[in-house]
Amino acid sequence: MATDSAELKTFDAATRSFADAVVEAERIIRTAPHVKTDQDLAEGLDYLAGSIKASLHMVAAYQQDYPFFASSTGPYTKLGLDNPDTLYFHAYIRDDAEYVVTGRRGTTADLSFQVMNGDYSPTQSPDSLTAFDDRELDIGADGTFRLRFGPPKKDAGPGYVALSPGSAMLIVREVFSDWENERPGEIRIHRADTLGTSPLAVPSDRMARRYEIAGKMLVSRIRTFLAFPEWHYLQLPVNTLTEPRLTPGGLATQFSSVGHYDLDDDEVMVITAPAADRDVAPYQGFQLGSMWYISLDYINHQTSLTSDQARVDEDGLIRYIVSERDPGLANWIERTGHRRGYLQFRWQRVTRDLKPEDGPSAEVVPFDELPRILPFHEKQRVTRDEWAEKIAARQTAVAKRMLG
Repeated sequence: MATDSAELKTFDAATRSFADAVVEAERIIRTAPHVKTDQDLAEGLDYLAGSIKASLHMVAAYQQDYPFFASSTGPYTKLGLDNPDTLYFHAYIRDDAEYVVTGRRGTTADLSFQVMNGDYSPTQSPDSLTAFDDRELDIGADGTFRLRFGPPKKDAGPGYVALSPGSAMLIVREVFSDWENERPGEIRIHRADTLGTSPLAVPSDRMARRYEIAGKMLVSRIRTFLAFPEWHYLQLPVNTLTEPRLTPGGLATQFSSVGHYDLDDDEVMVITAPAADRDVAPYQGFQLGSMWYISLDYINHQTSLTSDQARVDEDGLIRYIVSERDPGLANWIERTGHRRGYLQFRWQRVTRDLKPEDGPSAEVVPFDELPRILPFHEKQRVTRDEWAEKIAARQTAVAKRMLG
């Protein structure tokens, strides 16, 4: 039934709670302690826009009876120091139902699965209940696979993953090392007893409730990931990196090394790490993050490198040059105007525990000292045209595997 103009003046807006939440989220952004410049604020408002989009999308994806994989984060919906090399998908599930996941393995460096018991909050992280990668799948000759997730039961058969009490979300990560040549696979999910049926129509009061939930999710999301670095990064000495360690609350076969930096424009951080043996870690990636705890622009700037993308020196080491000024070197990691930020290494699909010698070391030096400090400086040099080709390759590769 149509609503006339008189009723529109007095109606109780379904979106009011969400609009209030947007205002509150903007207040949190504007008062964040690291906001010092207009660039800081502009990036915060852009982060807010992506978070608004993601919150509405995630509420719409809360379909435990008719689930689907939603894109959790991407170049325009960034969250939680998102990895530039990863496609993230999630589906909401319940612990008393059975779900079927089918797909086709692509050619990426890693494909992993994780079941969690909730979502992040400003005070704690959810528990990881199950985590494994595709080495545990029975993959056919044509690349196809099938998994079932459900309550524990006897004689479940192969490919059945028992859900622990409280299981609430299934997360899938598809990780690229060679952006140019690796290709994504396919993945689908359905609840075993609802395939072939249709959900009931959603009434207006439940639609209104979605806006309310999305608003709470938005504010919690902003607060949580401003607090998160305090737990894991900012208590560390500045301009250092930790030894490789099993990622807290993360994947069973992922190690990470983290830190935070604070550099003047005439300073450079030289980070040196061994190029991991592919038999030990098929994926090794390094990236910078902003103080919003999200990736920097990895499409139009080289703010990250995998071991496939990096130029490895003759001694088997990768030397990353974190700098605002262009050093004319292949492994330049662009700060893009960010004096402060986060440092993150990831190794995935590891076949053994990583040791301190597998991880990075860091040194801050004057920019002009690079030719003296770097043992293979001349072999690392790139021309402006070569650099433009590198950026063009990034732009093309992201366009192939990601959508806005």
